[in-house]
Amino acid sequence: MNKVRNKKHASGRAKLADHDAEISRQGVTGSSKTDRIRTRAAWMYFVEQMTQNEIAEVLGIGRVSVVRMLADARARNEVKISIEGELAEITRIERALEKRFGLDQAIVAPLTDPQADPIPVIGAATGGFISEAMTQGMAVGVGWGRTLSSTLPYIRARPLPDFRVISLLGGVGVARQFNPPEFAWRFAQIFQGDGYLIPAPAVVDSVETKRALIERCGLKDVLAMADVLDAVILSVGGIASATTFYRGGYLSEAQREELAAKGAVGDLLFHFFDKNGSLVDHPVNDLGMSVDIDRLRRAPLRILTSGGAEKIPALIGAMSLIEPTVFITDEESARQMLAHKG
Repeated sequence: MNKVRNKKHASGRAKLADHDAEISRQGVTGSSKTDRIRTRAAWMYFVEQMTQNEIAEVLGIGRVSVVRMLADARARNEVKISIEGELAEITRIERALEKRFGLDQAIVAPLTDPQADPIPVIGAATGGFISEAMTQGMAVGVGWGRTLSSTLPYIRARPLPDFRVISLLGGVGVARQFNPPEFAWRFAQIFQGDGYLIPAPAVVDSVETKRALIERCGLKDVLAMADVLDAVILSVGGIASATTFYRGGYLSEAQREELAAKGAVGDLLFHFFDKNGSLVDHPVNDLGMSVDIDRLRRAPLRILTSGGAEKIPALIGAMSLIEPTVFITDEESARQMLAHKG
C-alpha cells in the first residue's frame, strides 16, 4: 500500500517539476510560481479533499508550509466555493482546447492524480461557472447524469425572476439518483425558477409510440420550448459502458454491441454518435424521448461538461455533434483529448 502511495506521490512531484520547467521557459518566476503552488494546494485541500500531509507529500514541501499556504489563500479571498487564481499550465491547456475545437471558452479543472475520479473536480468547476452564467429571464435546457448532479453543491443559490429550466430527456425509472427530471427540478429550485419536465420514459418501444406521446399526450408544447432556449447544459456517455441505460432496461447488450460495431463512441441524451460527431444509423436513435440535436445547437450558450478516460472518443465526437461554446473538463482528460486529436 505504501509503495503504491509513494509511487503516486512521486508521480505528482514529477508532474509539478514538469510544470515548473514549462513556467520557467515562459519566463514566469518568483511570486507566480508561489501563486501556482498555493492555488494547487488550496484546490487539493478544498475540492479534492486531500489531507494536509498528503498535499505536503505530493508537493514535496513541509506540512507547515501547506498550512501557511491554505491560510494565505483564505486571506487573499482565493477560497470561496471555488478556487480562484490561474495555473500557468492549466491556462495553456485551456487555450489549446479553445483553438483546437473552436470553443469560446474552455475551463480545465486541476487533477493531481491522473488515476483519480475526475467527476468531483469537474463538478466543482462547472458549478462555479454556472453560478456566474445564469441570469434572470433565461430558459435553460438541462441534460442529466452523475457529472451534472455533482455540480449542484457548487452552484450559488439565488432567486432569478422568470427563470425556466427544461428537462431535455424523459425519465429513467431505475437510476433514481441521476434521473433527468430529478436533476432539472433541483436545478430550477436553486434559482427559484420554474421546471418543465417530459412526463414520459427516456426511451419508448416504437416510433409510433413516440409520435403518439408527442402529438396526443401534451409533450409537443414542452418539446417546443427547446426552440427558444438561451442555454443548454449537457454531458456525454461513453459507448463502452452505457451503464445507466443498460441497467434501466432501455439498452440491451446486443444493441450496445451493434451500436459500437457501427462506429458509435457515445451518446448525448440517447443520441448515439460516432467519432466524427455524426449520428449512427441504428433504430435506437429514433426511440429516445429527448430533444433533437438540431434544436440543441440553436441555443447561443452550449455548455458541455464531462471527463474520464473512457469518454475521450465521445468527447471528441461531441465537439462536432453539438459544437459547444463552453467546455469544462479535468486536466487529464484535456491532455488526452489534445493528444488524441493531434
